[in-house]
Amino acid sequence: MTSNYTITVLGLGAMGLPMATRLASELTVHGFDIAEPRLKLAEEAGIRTFASAREASKGADALLLAVRNGEQLNDVLFGENGVASVLEPGAVVILGSTVGTEAIPATVARLADYGVELVDAPLSGGPKRAGEGDLLIVVGASPEAQEKARPALELLASTLTVVGDKPGDGQALKTVNQLLCGIHIAAAAEAMALADALGLDQAKTLAALEAGAAGSFMLSNRGPRILEAYTEEGAEVLSRLDIFVKDMGIVGKATRAAGLATPVAAAAEQLYLLGQAQGLAAADDSAVIKVVAPTKRTA
Repeated sequence: MTSNYTITVLGLGAMGLPMATRLASELTVHGFDIAEPRLKLAEEAGIRTFASAREASKGADALLLAVRNGEQLNDVLFGENGVASVLEPGAVVILGSTVGTEAIPATVARLADYGVELVDAPLSGGPKRAGEGDLLIVVGASPEAQEKARPALELLASTLTVVGDKPGDGQALKTVNQLLCGIHIAAAAEAMALADALGLDQAKTLAALEAGAAGSFMLSNRGPRILEAYTEEGAEVLSRLDIFVKDMGIVGKATRAAGLATPVAAAAEQLYLLGQAQGLAAADDSAVIKVVAPTKRTA
C-alpha cells in the first residue's frame, strides 16, 4: 500500500535525517539539505537526494518540513526558490515544527492556490525517538489531509493525537506543551543547582528525585545532561537552548493574546533569554543550569 507513496524531507539535520531514515523503511523518501555531508549520510540510509529543494519536491505525495519559524516556513514554500509551485494538486505539506498559530492562516490560503493542503503536525521527542518512530505528534488538519499524511505520520509517531480538523489546532496544543516543557527544564536545572549548593551528590539526588513524586519526563531526560553542563565539552546538543527562546516567546505571545497571566512561564523564558545573551544559544538547553549557577560548587 505504501510502497508507491513518496515523501520529501527538506532539511536532513538532527531531526530531519532520523525521520527520513525511519520513513525510508517503508516509503519512498526524497531528501534535500544544503550541507553536502548530510546528503551523503542520507544516501547511505536509502534516501534519494537531489541538488535542490524544488527538484526533491516534484511529484511527492507529501512534503515534511522542519523549519525554525513562520518566516522560514514562508520562504521555503513561497520564496524565490519556494517549493509550493512544484507540488502536485492533492499533495499535502506536513509541518512538523513549532511556529505558533499566527503563520498558519496565510500559509493555508496560499497553498490552496496550488491545490495543496497543510497538515499542522508539530512533533516532540528528539532525534533518537524520531529514528525509532516514537515521537509525539499532535495534528490539526482536514480529515482528507489527515488521511493523505497518515502513512508518514503513523511511521513517525508512537502517540498520534488529532486535536482538531483545521491547521492551527496542532500549533495551539503544541504551544501548551512547550509551556510545560520549558518550565520543567528550568525547574530541573534550578533543583540540581540547589542540590549542588547544598553539597549533595547530584547524580544520587537525580536518581532519588526520579523515583518520587517530583519526577517528570524532562527531569529524567534532561537531568543527566544538566550534570554534564559544566564539563569542558558540555552536554551533547540534542535540543538547542535557543529553541526554547523561540518556543517560550510563542507561549508568551499566545498568553498575552488570550489575556492570560502566566508568571511561571514568563520567568522560565527569561532564563533562556539570559542563557542566549551569555553565549549559550547553540548549547544544549540543559545548559540553562549555568544561568542559575554559573559555576559548579562541589567537586
